Amino acid sequence: MNQRKQNASPNFARIAEWEKEYSENGYISNEGRLLSLLKEINSDEDPGSVSAILTLAALSRLGRNKDDSLAAAWMDKALELDPQNGQARRFMAQRDWKKHRELLDMLVFPSIRETDNRTAKRKIAEQYISISRSFLDASEEEKERLSGKREVSEELTDKKFEDIYSSLISLLDAAVDETSLLLKAAEEYEESISGVFHTATHVNDMKKHIDRIAGLKEEWHALFQTEEEETEEISALDSLNSMIGMEKVKSRVNDFYKFLKYQKKRKQLGFQIKDEMSLHMILTGNPGTGKTTLARLLAKIYHELGVLPREEVVEADRSQLVGAYVGQTEENVRSAVERALGGVLFIDEAYSLKREGQTGNDYGQTAIDTLVSMMTGAEYGGKFAVILAGYPEEMRQFLDANPGLRSRFPQSNQLHLPDYTEDELVEIADRIAKDNDYILTDEAKSELKGRLEKEKVDDTFGNARTAKNIVLDAIFEKGAQTEATDHLLPYTLLEKEDFILHQDDGKRSNPEKQLERLVGLENIKEEVESLISFVKMQQYRREQDLPSVPVQLHSVFTGNPGTGKTTVAKIYAELLHKCGMLKRGHLIIAGRSDLVAGYVGQTAIKTKKIIREALGGVLFIDEAYSLLSESPGDFGKEAIDTLVDEMTKHNENLVVVLAGYSNEMERLLQSNPGLKSRFKKFFHFKDYNTEELIQIIKNYAAQYKYDLTAGAIAYLDEALPGIKAGGNGRLAANLADESIQFQAFRLMEGDENQLKENASLLEKEDFEKAVKKITKGNKDADINERN
Repeated sequence: MNQRKQNASPNFARIAEWEKEYSENGYISNEGRLLSLLKEINSDEDPGSVSAILTLAALSRLGRNKDDSLAAAWMDKALELDPQNGQARRFMAQRDWKKHRELLDMLVFPSIRETDNRTAKRKIAEQYISISRSFLDASEEEKERLSGKREVSEELTDKKFEDIYSSLISLLDAAVDETSLLLKAAEEYEESISGVFHTATHVNDMKKHIDRIAGLKEEWHALFQTEEEETEEISALDSLNSMIGMEKVKSRVNDFYKFLKYQKKRKQLGFQIKDEMSLHMILTGNPGTGKTTLARLLAKIYHELGVLPREEVVEADRSQLVGAYVGQTEENVRSAVERALGGVLFIDEAYSLKREGQTGNDYGQTAIDTLVSMMTGAEYGGKFAVILAGYPEEMRQFLDANPGLRSRFPQSNQLHLPDYTEDELVEIADRIAKDNDYILTDEAKSELKGRLEKEKVDDTFGNARTAKNIVLDAIFEKGAQTEATDHLLPYTLLEKEDFILHQDDGKRSNPEKQLERLVGLENIKEEVESLISFVKMQQYRREQDLPSVPVQLHSVFTGNPGTGKTTVAKIYAELLHKCGMLKRGHLIIAGRSDLVAGYVGQTAIKTKKIIREALGGVLFIDEAYSLLSESPGDFGKEAIDTLVDEMTKHNENLVVVLAGYSNEMERLLQSNPGLKSRFKKFFHFKDYNTEELIQIIKNYAAQYKYDLTAGAIAYLDEALPGIKAGGNGRLAANLADESIQFQAFRLMEGDENQLKENASLLEKEDFEKAVKKITKGNKDADINERN
C-alpha cells in the first residue's frame, strides 16, 4: 500500500498490526475480523486502507492454497482501488503470465497433400492465411500486456518474473516473425495454384516455417512446464492428520501405519511372518463423526503400503446383501466380496444385517455367516479387508450376539470416533466455509455455536454433517437476501444474520399468555411463574460468571383427572424452551403401556425409545403410579429403573413430569430412592369450583361463537355441585359438547324463522338435557363397575 496514504489513514494502526502478524506467521489468524473492518470503511474516502486489507486477506489465504480463486478476486479489487499497491501488483504480475499459456495453441495448420485437387489446395491455403492473420492480430495486444507486466517486475525488482516475461516476449517475437513469413508464403502459394500444379518453392517455405513454429511452441510450453510447480499428492496419512479432532484415532492409526511399514520392511529383509496383522476394522461413532471418511483413508493407507493392491472401497448395506429367498443372500455376499477383492468391503450400520426378533424368512444371519466364511476361507481370506461401522451401543450388542464375527476383529482394531467438541465443530464449519470461498465473522461463529447447541439433542446429532448443513443454509440465506452489487463483502462474508434461524412465530403461541388465560389454578400459575423466574435468574448469573444454584425441573403433578395437569405440562415445556432450558420444548405424553413390555429385556428398550422422543422437551407420564405393581413377573420396576438411569444420563436435556393421585404418587416415589431424589418440585392441582367450571364452559363455547343465556348460567350454578364428576375440567367440556348437540336438535325441529337469532345461544333446556345424559352415564358406569 502507498505509504503516504497509509500513514494518513485512521485505520493505519490496526492494519499495521495485521501486517506484522502476517510478516511473523505467514497468515492472519482471524480473517473474519480483518474483513469485518471493511464494513466500517468507505472505499471512496479511504481506498488505500480497503486495498491494504484485501491484500492482507488474500495473502493469508494464498499461504494455504496458492490457487485460491477468492484471493485472486481480492487482489484484483485491491489493485483497482490502489494502483500503487506493490504487493497486489506483484501478485498480478506473478499470476498473469500463466494466462498466456495457450497463446500459441491457435497455430495449428492442416497438412498439404500432393493428391488434393485444386479446390482442396486453395481451401488449405485460405486456412493458413486465416490462422496466420488471426494470430498476428492477437499477438500485438498480447505483447503489449507482456511488456507491461515485465515493466512492473522491473519496477518491483522481481528478477525471476522479469526473466520469465522477457523469455515470453522473445518467443512471441520469434513466433510473430515466422508466422509473418508463413503468411507471405501462403498468399504466394494461393496465387500460384493453377489446375493441379503449384510452385514447390512456396510449399517448401510453408513447411519450413511450420516446423519452426512447432519448435517455438515446444519452447513456449516447456517454459510453463518448468516454472509451474507440480502438485504433490497428499498421502492418506497426511490427509488423516490434517482432519480436525479425532486425536486418539489419529494416534492409533499412525501407530498402525508404522507397524505395517515395520512388517513390510521385515518381509523385504527375508524374515518369516507366520501370523499377519488383521486388516479388518470396526469403527463406531455417532452420525457425522467421520466413519466413512476414515474407512476410505484406511483403504488408501493399505494400498500405499502395498498391503492391498487396490485402494477402492466397495460400500454395501443390508439391502444389497440380504436376499429374499434361500440362496440369494449367499450370492449377494459373494458378489460384494468379489467386487472388493484387493480392496476394502465397507458395511455401514452393520447391525442392521440381523434385525431384532427376526423370523425364519429373514436371512440376515445367513449374510453374517457367509461373510465370516469368506473372510477366513482359502479362496478369499487375506485378499480383502472388511470394515464394519455403526453406532456404539448397537455395534456392541451386534458383536456380542455374533461371537464368530467378533473374533475376526482384534480389540486393537476396534476404533471409536467420539463426538466433536463445540470448538471443533466451529473449526469444521469455518473450513467448509473457506472451501466455498466464504469467511465467518466472529459474530457468525457465536450464532453458529447457538445453532449447534440447539441441534445437539440426542445421539442422532449429525456432528460434522450438521455443521456443514448449517453453513450451507447460511450461504443460501446470504444469496437469497443479497441484492446484486459490485461490493465484494456480500459475496465473501458470512455474518450473524445469515445463521439466524427464522421460525414462523405463528407456530408457537405465547406460553405466558396461555398460562394467564387458564381458568383457576392460581396456586399453579404462581408456582410455575416463580420457577421460571428462578430459572432465568440462574441463567443470568451463569452468563455473568457468578455461581448458580442447581436448577431442579423434574416435577410431580398431583390431582384428580381433568384438573389441567396435561395442559400445564405443555405450557411448562414451552416456557422452558422460551427461556433456553429446553432445545425443543415439545411435550411427549406416555402411560404404562408406552413404557412397559410383556417380556424380559423389552421394557428398557420401550422406555428408552419414549425418552429419546422426549429429549429436548418434557416427558409427561400420566398415572405414573401404575408403573408400581406387586404382581410377579411385572416389568414396571424395570421401567422405573431405566427412567432413573436415563434422567441421570441426559441431565438438563430432559424434563420428566409424573402425574397422578396424591397418595399413589407418594407410594411410587417411596418405592425408589433414586426416583424420589430427582423430583423436588410438587404441584397440586385442586378441583375446579362451580364458578370456574362455568367459566370453562363459557370459554369452550366461545371458541365456536356460542353464548350461554342467563338462564343457562343460573341453572349450571345450581346443578354442577350435585354432579358426581364435579371438579373435573373434562366435565365442563363434555357438558358444552352435549348442550351444543341438544341445541342443534331443538332448533332444527323448531321454527325456521327463529333459527338465525338463536343459532349462537345455548339455553337452559340444552344444559338440562346435557346434565341428565351425563348423570345417567355416570350411574350406568357405577352399576357396571359394581357388577
